[in-house]
Amino acid sequence: MDFNLTEEQLLIKQAAKDFAQNELLPGVIERDELQKFPKNEVQKMGELGFLGMMVDPKYGGSGLDTLSYVLVMEELSKIDASASVIVSVNNSLVCWGLETYGNEEQKEKYLTKLASGQIIGAFCLSEPEAGSDATSQKTTAIDQGDHYLLNGTKNWITNGGTADVYLVIAQTDKEKKHRGINVLILEKGTDGFEIGPKENKLGIRGSDTHSLLFNDVIVPKKNRIGEDGFGFKFAMKTLAGGRIGIAAQALGIAAGAYELALKYSKQRKAFGTEISNHQAIAFKLADMHTQIEAARYLVYKAACDKDKGHDYDLSGAMAKLYASKVAMETTVEAVQVHGGNGFVKEYHVERLMRDAKITQIYEGTSEIQKIVISRSILK
Repeated sequence: MDFNLTEEQLLIKQAAKDFAQNELLPGVIERDELQKFPKNEVQKMGELGFLGMMVDPKYGGSGLDTLSYVLVMEELSKIDASASVIVSVNNSLVCWGLETYGNEEQKEKYLTKLASGQIIGAFCLSEPEAGSDATSQKTTAIDQGDHYLLNGTKNWITNGGTADVYLVIAQTDKEKKHRGINVLILEKGTDGFEIGPKENKLGIRGSDTHSLLFNDVIVPKKNRIGEDGFGFKFAMKTLAGGRIGIAAQALGIAAGAYELALKYSKQRKAFGTEISNHQAIAFKLADMHTQIEAARYLVYKAACDKDKGHDYDLSGAMAKLYASKVAMETTVEAVQVHGGNGFVKEYHVERLMRDAKITQIYEGTSEIQKIVISRSILK
């Protein structure tokens, strides 16, 4: 086991940290309050190569490993989880799915622009009645010969209003159940495709989350990824990698809150000394640090499994389950360490606490992760 990062990985980590401090931090509170999408910041992340990190350079990507991507996710999430989830979706769900399963024409047309950050993508699986139960797709894509007729609704779609390309999971043949599901590439502006109102969320408020509506939308058959009926497998394989990105996001949120709590504990005085000298606070910090380190190695292990070509369903699910739990617990404790100031926006920890909760829900709830883990260990 080698726990040391390479020189290149250390440089990438530092670049992400510098970007987060210099570009994301200055406006993060305002973006959260106004639910403002970080448009300029996303453009800069594209220029830095953060939106297509694992994509082959011949398609405009950075050609880096999953661990490098995780390091970037961690650093960005310490400051702004709304920005990091955009990176996660574009990398893990959209670019990876297209590069792994798309044909050459699809890669040339869409992947090159997505990987270089010229455009961003969205992954459309969840529905009003199909969240954790992804097999219950009500959105239909009826085969019309040379095209599909798309009808239905998608919910809670990250980048829903700002994406240019959407990967839509839809049911073509109900009789075949999950084997009758397809994934289609849909472009913004297509007739019959509507974007619903922006969701008013508890956390990651700068992220652009919308419902999407499809009313007799014509999607050319050439925009289907993979063979007929491949959609459900595509979604599950893609989400398995997506879990690693969200696990890294949860890790970053936890680490960011811990770093703020540690710094504050050395400055704030009570009963004649810095509060870090009080055992009640020192023990909180000890627990936070230990749990974060444990989460970090679970996340890094999952990333390394993916890079080595090993099965990462189990390691990815464990990483997401534990890191999201640590994110929630650590941010709550960080607010507690800050006392009354922890309830005030300018100290950042209350926002991190609100952002942490979603990591236990999206890209597979904690309960779904336990199903994945238990099935794996009981095989």
